[in-house]
Amino acid sequence: MIRLTCPKCGNVAELADAQAGQSVTCPNCGNVSIAPLSTVAEPVVAGSEIPPPPVSTPTPVSTEKDERMWGMLCHLAALSGFVGVPFGNIVGPLVIWMIQKDKYPSVVKHGKEALNFQISMTIYAAVAAVLILVVIGIFLLIAIAVVNVIFVIIAAIKANNGEPYRYPLTIRFLK
Repeated sequence: MIRLTCPKCGNVAELADAQAGQSVTCPNCGNVSIAPLSTVAEPVVAGSEIPPPPVSTPTPVSTEKDERMWGMLCHLAALSGFVGVPFGNIVGPLVIWMIQKDKYPSVVKHGKEALNFQISMTIYAAVAAVLILVVIGIFLLIAIAVVNVIFVIIAAIKANNGEPYRYPLTIRFLK
């Protein structure tokens, strides 16, 4: 005799040895189970007579890693202004910040910081452009570009390490 416990309702039924491995319907709840092959085996739910081989799924990327990556991209997107995108230094961080701000809390901080710095750098560059008339503006524009790239890289590294970063020389437009 084989004892089968219904996995759904817990009803215990005794089956003949000839029913081993066959589909059996629980008289109490109507659940279909497979009778165990021996008295020691556990019942198997219908449809899974042969257990599937273990599926190796890729390990999901942690949200912390994603959050750090998006924070880093908020800063690095500002470099798009150097490759010919008009106002890319502002538009790049703004787009990433707007898309990811609801998903990752640190992206809000990094996005605002990157935007504040890039808006400040744009204002400084506009003033330096006017000062080109006095010749000193050329040197100021070069200095602003170099400072911008250096601070963006530092901020991106800090963001990728999960550390907050506050740019120097920044006017805080977004709080």
